[in-house]
Amino acid sequence: MKFWKKALLTIAALTVGTSAGITSVSAASSAVNSELVHKGELTIGLEGTYSPYSYRKNNKLTGFEVDLGKAVAKKMGLKANFVPTKWDSLIAGLGSGKFDVVMNNITQTPERAKQYNFSTPYIKSRFALIVPTDSNIKSLKDIKGKKIIAGTGTNNANVVKKYKGNLTPNGDFASSLDMIKQGRAAGTVNSREAWYAYSKKNSTKGLKMIDVSSEQDPAKISALFNKKDTAIQSSYNKALKELQQDGTVKKLSEKYFGADITE
Repeated sequence: MKFWKKALLTIAALTVGTSAGITSVSAASSAVNSELVHKGELTIGLEGTYSPYSYRKNNKLTGFEVDLGKAVAKKMGLKANFVPTKWDSLIAGLGSGKFDVVMNNITQTPERAKQYNFSTPYIKSRFALIVPTDSNIKSLKDIKGKKIIAGTGTNNANVVKKYKGNLTPNGDFASSLDMIKQGRAAGTVNSREAWYAYSKKNSTKGLKMIDVSSEQDPAKISALFNKKDTAIQSSYNKALKELQQDGTVKKLSEKYFGADITE
C-alpha cells in the first residue's frame, strides 16, 4: 500500500512539473504572439534588392538575411513572412506596425537606439571605398568635395558626410558601380561584403576596392525591433544565439559572402 501511495505521489509531482513546464512555454508563446503583426508569423521587412543580403534569384527571394530570417523564425516556432520594401520606407514601416522586425544590413547607431531596439549583432560589416582604377582617391580623407554615392539614410551615407564628400543618393549597388564607370561619380562607399559578392558574378574591370577599416570601424549589423516588442526581441535573440552556437550563422556567411564575417 505504501509503495502505491509513494508511486502516486511521484506521478502527481511529475504531472505538476510537466504542467508547469507547458504553462511557461505557452505563456512565452502567448507573449510573443500578442506582439506579432500576424499570429504564428514573424513578419520581416527587407529590401529584397541588395545582394547578397536579400535579393531575387529566378524570381525567388533569397540571400543571407532571408535564410537567416527563416532559421530564426523556425527556432522561435514561427513561420517567416517577408515583406520587400524600399529602403526609405523600411524603418518607418517598422514604427507604424507593418513589420515585427527589419533585417536589412541594419547598423547599430545611437540615433536608431533612441527609438528602436537591436538584436544581438549577427555580422560585422567593414566599409569599402570603390573608385575607378586610375583614381587618385586613396582613402576616405580624399573624398572631400567629390561626388560619392551612397543610399539615403544609410550608414554609408553617414560616412560620406563625415568625410565631407558630396553625397549622391543611390541605394542600388550595381547601378552605383555603373555610374562610376560612366564618370558620373567619383566613387561609392558601401560594404566590403557587397563588393565581394558582386565580384563573384560580375566584371569589376575599371574599378578597385579600397579597404578603409583603418579609418572607419566595422559596423555591427543587427535586426531592428520596436521598443514595445520586448517578447519578440527576447525570443529572437535566444533563437539567434542557438544558431550562432551551432555554426548555422557562420555557414550562411561563408555561403553568401565567401568568408566568415561574423567576427
